[in-house]
Amino acid sequence: MRKIKLKLNSSIENILVEVGDIILFTIQVVKQFFVAPFEHRELLKQGYYIGNKTLPLVTITGFIMGLVLTIQSRPVLVEFGAQSLLPGMISISVVREIGPVITALLCAGKIGSGIGAELGAMKVTEQLDAMEVSGTKPLNFVVATRVMATTLLVPLLVIFADAVALIGSFVAVRMFEDVSFVLFISRAFDSLSFSDVIPATIKTFFFGFFIGLIGTYKGYHTNRGTESVGHAANSAVVTASLAIFVIDLLAVQLSNLIFEM
Repeated sequence: MRKIKLKLNSSIENILVEVGDIILFTIQVVKQFFVAPFEHRELLKQGYYIGNKTLPLVTITGFIMGLVLTIQSRPVLVEFGAQSLLPGMISISVVREIGPVITALLCAGKIGSGIGAELGAMKVTEQLDAMEVSGTKPLNFVVATRVMATTLLVPLLVIFADAVALIGSFVAVRMFEDVSFVLFISRAFDSLSFSDVIPATIKTFFFGFFIGLIGTYKGYHTNRGTESVGHAANSAVVTASLAIFVIDLLAVQLSNLIFEM
């Protein structure tokens, strides 16, 4: 019993220490956003790399997401003679919740793990140390650019995934009904309101920020040894995925509080 208690105390202590380290790391990274000169070329390079790497995956997932959601939802609405509500229901579901969360989880798996592994390898091979010796600040050149790139790119990927999901939904509707694309899109957008779009878009910036931050933190603090690179990549995915769910929960509660006042 005493051993279990000691182990539990040690685990809680480790978690608190890591949370403290992440907070300090976050402050250091955010400071770099305002330190001139910001590495714009590296930012563009990382933005292109992230977009190029994730776009095919986001496109396929978004299309299947809209297709399956429509096929699953249609029979219930047909039973009540309310199939005309289908475009609005799908658009609200996709824009408010499913599109941002699914896309962010994909980005956490693809981008977060990639950044964690890349920085972990740079740490193990002492490239980060070499940068500091040569006068290049790794926090500015490597970390801040990647965090900024994910913060800006994830919202764009979410908007793209939402659009592709609506196309997938239209394809599913066309399997059963003769509805024009213009009418479908019109019904879909008529159902969306300010309170659906704005909170959903704002939270995607936080998703992107924390995916980049956690990926770089895990890679930047990798222990010496090649096996720790894989651990950093896996840990980045798990932690970023948990962060996405926590941010989503807070965003839903906050938006309900604001728009229901």
